Amino acid sequence: MSEISESLDDDESIGEEAMADGLERLWTPHRLNYIRGADKPTNDAPGDQCPFCRVPQLSDVEGLIVARGQQVFALLNLYPYNTGHVLICPYRHFADLTDAEPGELTEINRFTQRLMRAIRLAMNPHGFNLGINQGSVAGAGIAAHLHQHIVPRWGGDANFMPIVGQTKVLPQELADTRDVIAQAWLEVHDSESN
Repeated sequence: MSEISESLDDDESIGEEAMADGLERLWTPHRLNYIRGADKPTNDAPGDQCPFCRVPQLSDVEGLIVARGQQVFALLNLYPYNTGHVLICPYRHFADLTDAEPGELTEINRFTQRLMRAIRLAMNPHGFNLGINQGSVAGAGIAAHLHQHIVPRWGGDANFMPIVGQTKVLPQELADTRDVIAQAWLEVHDSESN
């Protein structure tokens, strides 16, 4: 057991039963805001209540925006499943894929292709999970504003931490990840233009 855990075991204020299982803890207090629903819209109204409506008003660095298109934009997930977890969001506020306009669907797909190329260039993943969760019961954290997930995956990345500890260890700060993917996005765009 680590020195930290040993010193915590000696602290009577924590309670013996909390540490009685002998497991070490990796505390992730930053996730508490997400669990409590911070920044999630309370209804279907666009605007200040929706983070995906607010983010485009910020600078790319402040909003963790990787790329902007005419009808959609890509940003890093503030609570990523893996390093490089990107979301593609339409600027227009709507919840269901069936309500997307043809141009939005086309640009979502173009962004998906280009982001996969950019993430491969920047991070060399072995695969991807792609998906849209429709509705909160289907896992959409922000169900009121459509968004597609692009999650890079590496062999062995689903280790004991998320499975047993329900914690994900990310090896890079979000701002650094944004910079790397945004630069690769430009390189992919330049190579596709030639």
